[in-house]
Amino acid sequence: MPKPPPDDAKLRSLREQSAINLRSKAVTDDLFAASEFFDPRDLVQVKYEMLRSVEKGGQSVTEAAAKFGLSRPSYYQAHSALAQRGLAGLIPLKRGPKQARKLSAEVLEFVRQVRRDSPSLSTPDLVRQIQERFQVTVHPRTIERGLARDQKKRRKPR
Repeated sequence: MPKPPPDDAKLRSLREQSAINLRSKAVTDDLFAASEFFDPRDLVQVKYEMLRSVEKGGQSVTEAAAKFGLSRPSYYQAHSALAQRGLAGLIPLKRGPKQARKLSAEVLEFVRQVRRDSPSLSTPDLVRQIQERFQVTVHPRTIERGLARDQKKRRKPR
């Protein structure tokens, strides 16, 4: 298989979607060696073909995982994700925190109340008040983003 250019459009797209296979060189299955269609850099495609090789090809989980450069636990996780969420389940989930940790609903309500009572209060002053009341250090930008996100939610029609 000819090696694709290092920064082609598909590679950029895979990076943006967090779907790039960082272990693409470990994929040794014949499908990926014999065809340009099968791209070892595409983690979703690699996982799908691994699952298919067990279900339709009769390979053992251990053999398939090794040929596709993944682990047995990765096979079982992919199998479960496909069963629960379909093909979209093979797309890696977003990493990192899923919601605000420090700027909880209680802290955000406090910020809204303080802003209503003292609209001219600066963000650094809000940071100090949050620290005093909740013993939590919040970055000023976190407060600004939280307020902007809250305002956006309130504008949406119900």
